[in-house]
Amino acid sequence: MSEQTEFDQDATLVRINSPAMPIDCQPVYASTHNVIHHPIYNRLDCYLRPQAAEALAEACHMAAKDGFTIRLFDAYRPLEAQYIFWEHTPHPDFVADPRLGSTHGRGVAVDITLLDEQKMPLPMGTEFDDFTEVAHHRYTDLPEEVLANRQRLRGYMEMAGFVIHAPEWWHYNLPAADRFDLIADGTAVPPMLRPEMAARAQAVMAKLGVSPGA
Repeated sequence: MSEQTEFDQDATLVRINSPAMPIDCQPVYASTHNVIHHPIYNRLDCYLRPQAAEALAEACHMAAKDGFTIRLFDAYRPLEAQYIFWEHTPHPDFVADPRLGSTHGRGVAVDITLLDEQKMPLPMGTEFDDFTEVAHHRYTDLPEEVLANRQRLRGYMEMAGFVIHAPEWWHYNLPAADRFDLIADGTAVPPMLRPEMAARAQAVMAKLGVSPGA
């Protein structure tokens, strides 16, 4: 890990950016290009726990040595945001039940892909956030190029210490993620949710009988 940036181990969350590591940050939930078709976050910053940030930096450096760049779609996701996703797709294979917590909500998960030397995304068989069996790591009825690309990404991430989430080729998280606490919006970094999204999350929580902050 000699090439990676040192992150503040006392911080709950640290910001991920290209000066810290060779990465392309494109937070889709700060745009309309996502499954909700509405921006959820109020800014383009991405955050992780320092342990996850260091592991991601290692993966990014390995990819860069081979001429590839890791593109980051999402990292820490406020636990309240998970209720918005659950309302849209209440399927535990693809969206963690927010009442149980998610790896994103603990700050130890990333959604990523690989870019080539021209900074073009490598074919992965589906788009990010494709909730079909084709996105599954076990799905093999795909061109050899796609399977090789998925395996290449998996190799970088596993060598850096991440584990897969089987239904989603783009999702990786630190193992034993439950050892990390869930992080509510605004408790570790300035609030990330747009006001209308925060209100929507609260409405879903109320419908499910969940108290704010739970």
